[in-house]
Formats: sequence, structure tokens, C-alpha cells
Amino acid sequence: MSAPASSPISLASGYGNFLPPAAAVEAATRVLLAGPLPVTETAGLPELREAVAAAHHSAGGSGPTAANVVVTPGTKVALFALLQTVLRPGDEVLLPTPNWFGFRELVARAGGTLRTLPLRPENNYALAPTQLRAALTPRTRVVLFSNPNNPTGRLYSRAEVAAWLTVTQEFPDLFVLSDEIYNGICFGPEPPPTLLSFPDPGGRHLVVNGFSKSLALVGWGIGYLLAPVAVARACAAWQHATGGGVPAPQQHAALLATQSAGAITSGLIGQLHPTRRVLLEALADLPQVPPVAPAATYYAFPDLRAYLRPGPEPAAASAELVARLQTAGVAVVDGATCDAPGFVRLSYAVPEPLLREAMARLRTALELSAC
Repeated sequence: MSAPASSPISLASGYGNFLPPAAAVEAATRVLLAGPLPVTETAGLPELREAVAAAHHSAGGSGPTAANVVVTPGTKVALFALLQTVLRPGDEVLLPTPNWFGFRELVARAGGTLRTLPLRPENNYALAPTQLRAALTPRTRVVLFSNPNNPTGRLYSRAEVAAWLTVTQEFPDLFVLSDEIYNGICFGPEPPPTLLSFPDPGGRHLVVNGFSKSLALVGWGIGYLLAPVAVARACAAWQHATGGGVPAPQQHAALLATQSAGAITSGLIGQLHPTRRVLLEALADLPQVPPVAPAATYYAFPDLRAYLRPGPEPAAASAELVARLQTAGVAVVDGATCDAPGFVRLSYAVPEPLLREAMARLRTALELSAC
């Protein structure tokens, strides 16, 4: 598979080129063929909620129950439901950056104000507890982070998250919200820790996840949230008032995917290993680009600031660089949208021949810009 020189190749999509698990498709099909579709509970099928809760239990068997889970029509809806439930007028959401560009709009639509906490590529986007404490103010209602991180692919360890929580627990009105949608796409020895595996005596930990990234149900429109029971009930009530439950076929597919998560994620990682190697080797061969080694997700976030045109302010220069790459036939995500101008997000969840061609085009475009 290759693309004509005139056809742009997109490395910008947030979705992988994954086929849905056959057994999940069969589960949905059985429901469709069984007769009139049942109208599901707004919060989700009890068996799916129980399976999601069980997937977040610690090694000792403790953890959330079905009452903590709300199944939503996509993970964005889960994020919005939580934000609009816990935010009050004047509240702020603190977001370490770089981070997913969609958070800003969701926070604004939920009535909050987004404040960013810039992290540095030089120390692999580490967040020290002292740095977190200094960024919190009386108006901070939510600390929002993604683990693994989109766009950087950074995976925050259990020790790092635990250190943050020693700070957040000093603020009894503060919620911590973890977006864990890439939790199954990891290439290191340790998986990312779920926020729900840490003590939460004040009931302030919130998690969102979904099925389109780590479980290959791309385009099926189903996600979920986990929250203290009172918050979960409020989110379910909002969903009932504004929409309704996710259709039964998607939920049965998601149930099968949850029950088969280990096999599905193992297969995806096996599929991604070759293209990950191609992308990282191509980036390592680019002059003036610092090395990158994302531990998770299917993205790399290289620093192309050496190729910015002098003169414009950083966001404008970054947009111009992305436009140059687009003209050369490669679509990428502008790092400025993630608060990192001069960086670009590249997906390697694409067919290998297309990825090789895209990286050749990118290299040529950068070499021409350096002349």
C-alpha cells in the first residue's frame, strides 16, 4: 500500500487502523438479530458496569463497584459529564501541558477556566510535587492529567502519581481527574497505574476511559467514567436528561472487549511494534531533532523547533511549519494546539508503507526548509 505523491498521508488521526475484535462484532450482531433492541439503563448495562469496575480492582480485590461506573456515548461525554458536575462558577481546572487539545473546549463548555502548568521536554515532562503545589490556588477545583499522555507518550509511574497525591490530599475540595484512555498501549515493563488504585479517603478521584484506543472499537462511540457514587449518580442523571443510555449493541461489544482486554491489547501492541520502530528510527535519523522514546500510546511528539522560520511568534511559526509539511503531503497535529509550538504529534497507527512514505516526505520538507 502506498499513496500517490499528490495524495496527502495523515499521521494526525487520533484513531488507529485497527479492525474491531471479531468476537465484539459478533456480540453486537447477536443483539441486533435477537429482536427489538432493549432500552438500556441510562448508566449502562449492569454486567458491563460490573466488568469495568472489576477491571479496576487492585491485586487484593478491592476497588470500585458498578455503582461507581457510568457508561457514556464516548469518552468526551464522560469528561464533560464529570466536569459539569463538579465545577462551580469561578472554578479552575489545572492541566499539565503538553496535553490533548480537546480539554480546553470541554472545560470552557462545562463552565470552568483552564489554567496550564507547562512541563519541560528536557526532563521528559516530569512534574515535581513542589511544582504542582505551587500551581494550586484557592480557585483550583480539578487537577486534570492523562496517563499515558497524549501527545507525548509519557507514562507516569506509580511513584510519580503517588507523590502528586500527597499534595492534592492537602486540599479537601480538590478533585483529581485522570484520562486513562491509552492505558493498554504501553511498551515498557510496567503498565500505567490507574488513579483508582490509590487511597482516596475523601472521595475525590475521577477516571475516564473508553474502548476506541486500547480495545480497538474505533468509531463505536462508547466510553465510561468512574467516580464516587454521588458524582456518578449526578452524571447519570445529566445523561438521562440530555440524551440516554448507550445502545445495547455497542454495550455488548464493549463487554466482550472488556472481558478479552488482555488478548486485544496484546494483539494491538504486536501490530504497532513494527511501525513504532519505523517511526522512531526515522526520527532518530533527522538532524537537529532531539531523541524521543515514548513509552506508551501510538504517538511520537518530536521537537522540530530547529526548523521553525525566524520572525513569527511561536504559535504562528509552528502553524507555518505544519502548513509546509501539509504541502509536502504529510498531515500532522500542530504541537501549538497542545501548548507546545514547534513540536508535532505523529501517529504510527498507520500501515507501514504509508508511514515510510510519510516520513520520507517529512524529511524532504525539513531539509528544504533548512536550505
